[in-house]
Amino acid sequence: MNRRSFLDFFKEKKTKNESSHDFLSKAATLEKGSEKQEAFSIPMRPPIIAGLEPYTGTWGVKQISHLLRRTTFGAKYADVVHFKGKTVAQSVEELLTPSTTPLDLPVNDYNDSDKQDPTVPFGKTFIGAEWDEDIEGTRIWSLKGWWLRRMINQERTIEEKLLLFWHNHLPIQFFDIFRVNWNFEYMQTLRTHSMGDFKAMIKAITIDTAMLFSLNGQQNSKEEPDENYSRELQELFCIGKGPNGKYTEEDVQAIARVLTGWRYLWNDDIVDFVDWAHDTDDKQLSSFYNNAIITGRSGAAGANELDDLLDVIFDNNEVALFICRKIYRFFVYHSIDAETEQNVIEPLAEVFRNSNYQIKPVLDKLFKSAHFFDASNQGAVLKSAVDYQVGLYREFNIPLPPDGELSDTYEITSFMNFYLEEFQQSIGDPPNVAGWPAYYQIPLYDKNWVTTDTLPKRLRLTDIMIINGIPSANYAYPLDVVETARQIPNVEDPNALIANTVEWLYGIEVSAGVKLVLKSILLSGQLTDSYWTVAWVEYISDPTNPMKLETVKSRLVKFYYYLIHLEEFQLS
Repeated sequence: MNRRSFLDFFKEKKTKNESSHDFLSKAATLEKGSEKQEAFSIPMRPPIIAGLEPYTGTWGVKQISHLLRRTTFGAKYADVVHFKGKTVAQSVEELLTPSTTPLDLPVNDYNDSDKQDPTVPFGKTFIGAEWDEDIEGTRIWSLKGWWLRRMINQERTIEEKLLLFWHNHLPIQFFDIFRVNWNFEYMQTLRTHSMGDFKAMIKAITIDTAMLFSLNGQQNSKEEPDENYSRELQELFCIGKGPNGKYTEEDVQAIARVLTGWRYLWNDDIVDFVDWAHDTDDKQLSSFYNNAIITGRSGAAGANELDDLLDVIFDNNEVALFICRKIYRFFVYHSIDAETEQNVIEPLAEVFRNSNYQIKPVLDKLFKSAHFFDASNQGAVLKSAVDYQVGLYREFNIPLPPDGELSDTYEITSFMNFYLEEFQQSIGDPPNVAGWPAYYQIPLYDKNWVTTDTLPKRLRLTDIMIINGIPSANYAYPLDVVETARQIPNVEDPNALIANTVEWLYGIEVSAGVKLVLKSILLSGQLTDSYWTVAWVEYISDPTNPMKLETVKSRLVKFYYYLIHLEEFQLS
């Protein structure tokens, strides 16, 4: 079924200044009748000549917000202000510095009158607890909520965004694994290596308990080699299946034999190498790997064949190119044209190889580059479901229930995870071993996030968050529109409030017509700026006065409602 891209709709709506309701109606109509439509091309970003030379242009709200939207979830205004006092290089360095705060463990926040964890008391961690079929699913759901809380409360570091990137690149499915301890350890494997040695990460994930379960490593033996992980190690994790990924079926078979013998022990939740299941013969690889031979070993020494294999794979230049393309598509833009390949991907791959496959130098070079900050890359991609929902929480400073209110926090994050499923990005459970289609599926890529099914659901969630907030038994926090506005410089001037807010929240310019609508909202349809200025100044002079508060709050609710419902807010 042919479907016109939503960015085409976005451009058309901006030209005609349609309402969001008209926009959605037209989108739905076209979708329903799309079998009668001709194929439409996906709009492309203009070619960018700039490469990895350091960015030396303007360093203001727009550029900082772009950097934050791509490296964290949303651009918190407090973070924008923080980085305005730093240089580009200092800002990137801080974002690439891991947090020093000790990692908190997820705890039992789910016990209630209907369900009780038989071995883990309320408020205590379930990590390390004995597996229990009856409660394991609830523990996994709680782990997902814990992950969301870490995203919402993230520090000024790329760590949480990188964890999502590597989860998409090296995916498992939590509910398919159905062991919360394995899921948590998998996350820790990714977190530990997220900015470090990619080769070490691949070794760690190869013998990670959850991955051994997910891709049949447990069944891989010398009698019956299982090729599942061997194929994905090359096709999805290290080499890719592009025109230069010329590994062979014989390579798949040989690598499967190298990997025989790795096992997880069910009762101990640990991985071991068992020599009785290992193929001790030599393994011959193809000319793609320079006809390398992995020398077979017996006994405990058989485990060393994995290191030999990774040496051979990482000697191939395609590894660095493939991973740099994946990083680029996730953090910058989905399409890689000839100029980008030459000016960005190939030099990044060289940085990757020269640093012995350290990830941080690649990110550092990319995020400081003129290419990254080129105007054509700003507001050029559709927000993922996680970027959209978590970004709303962070940009509008929506709190979670106070520390210690575990049941309420569990309820709210459960609702959030439900919405992420509705938006087709359930964290912990990507659809398959390739990850989410929006990060790899040609030609739509990120257009997969926004459809006539998911866009109305996104807007309904926005309505809930503006009016009441996602509720629990005791708490519901709507967007605090007044405090959000208070952050903005010269908030008493409607023109400054509009200009500064748009510059912060959007990655692209908006039409003069949009600004006129926003101003009309602030002025309650009147013609002079003083209708907003007086209302705001009177509120600030007497902030506990309910009538003065309501005067500015009612206008700001409509103001932010309009801003968030515009298609520009879907862009990052």
